[in-house]
Amino acid sequence: MPRPTGRVLTLLELLQSGGTRTVAELADRLGVEGRTVRRYVEQLVDLDVPVESVRGRYGGYRLSPGYRLPPLMLSDDEAVAVLLGLVAGRRAGLTTAERTAGETASAKIRRVLPKHVARRLDTLLEALAFTDRPGVFDTPDAETLLTVADAVRHRRPLSIRYTDRDGRRSERTLHAYGIVAHSGRWYVTGRDDRIGEDRTFRLDRITDARTLPGSFEPPPDPDPARRLLAAFATADYRHEVTLRIHGTAEQIRARLPAAVASLEEHEPGAGERWIRVELRVERLDWLPPVLASLDRPFTVERPGELRDLVAALADRLASHARS
Repeated sequence: MPRPTGRVLTLLELLQSGGTRTVAELADRLGVEGRTVRRYVEQLVDLDVPVESVRGRYGGYRLSPGYRLPPLMLSDDEAVAVLLGLVAGRRAGLTTAERTAGETASAKIRRVLPKHVARRLDTLLEALAFTDRPGVFDTPDAETLLTVADAVRHRRPLSIRYTDRDGRRSERTLHAYGIVAHSGRWYVTGRDDRIGEDRTFRLDRITDARTLPGSFEPPPDPDPARRLLAAFATADYRHEVTLRIHGTAEQIRARLPAAVASLEEHEPGAGERWIRVELRVERLDWLPPVLASLDRPFTVERPGELRDLVAALADRLASHARS
């Protein structure tokens, strides 16, 4: 875009932010002289943009009240935030009309974005997966997210600096399989080249992400969302819990989803039966109310501390009922 044209669009954006802007202020923001500002205003008027001239000590230029006009001038961060919001909305159980509106809005935005930004966002959408219905989630750093997506799309090694939950920092080379949105956070799954094992990393803990020369072959079934859930279910936590619950897998998953627990089903889809459930958790205090809400017979195989917490909750509920 020629620089004068870009300045005219910047002038329009400044006026759209509201209020009256003085010639001196506009000249300073655009890096031009006052007479050049007046010439840019004339160009907007020639395009039927209703720019009003305000006289007096605090005069200048403003748009007619209620007037709004694109062009859409988004930074990479803004474009990522808008399109991720639209994608999440389409997956969040909206009505047909709402989904259609989101799709048309997304298409309009992508049509007017600069080509290099549109290409990077298309790459991101190809690399993105959700574990379930997305709710409210953090907006990740756009440059990190787009760099990781590019590495996923082109199967290129990725160099990252990572800070783990204990504050330890390390530099890693990752063969990234995909990006996953899960429970309000963003993750990348892949193979850590240093240790030769699959790992999951939180995007907000990654800095200095950059793609490296070369390429890699992903496994036959990379499925980043499934790998993320499996990693959560088998992570190393303070307590290892084993339960047996009588019911269907669907009944159990309603309270203990795959991100929390793993189920051992010998006859999938066979109706109600005793199912072995395993969890790894940092705290036990939230489990007794969840088990009570299942309203299904269950036994606690381990740990004994959880049996004590369940018995204590039952005593409290019985006491409340008697009183």
